[in-house]
Amino acid sequence: MIIKIEADLQKAKSLVNMSKITLERLKKTNILEYPSNSLIDYYDCIHKILEALCFIEGIKIKGEGAHQELIDYVFKKYQIMDSDRIFVQEMRDFRNRISYEGFTITQDYIERNLNKIESIIVRLSKLVNLSI
Repeated sequence: MIIKIEADLQKAKSLVNMSKITLERLKKTNILEYPSNSLIDYYDCIHKILEALCFIEGIKIKGEGAHQELIDYVFKKYQIMDSDRIFVQEMRDFRNRISYEGFTITQDYIERNLNKIESIIVRLSKLVNLSI
């Protein structure tokens, strides 16, 4: 459910900062040794940036299916490629399966998709930086 709130640039900056800290930690970690944890962390970075974009705009998405709705909302609003939206939704699904079902991600998944993940993070970060 999308709720209109007062824009909160400070909260947006804090979320972006937390995303940066997680990315710094990932750079110091052997992401291939812990692929499931790496996917969770990368998804968390993307999620924080998406939330930051919404806080800048004065939007809060909450309730059942909020993560899915957040991804769809931001990718549509900023006209980001649908293939990237689908990929992030896949990451969300994997993150949920890891957290709630004990699903594991292979090293191969991280190797094959690392450039795409990092590219999405960079593009979303640029959108935030343009808005703050």
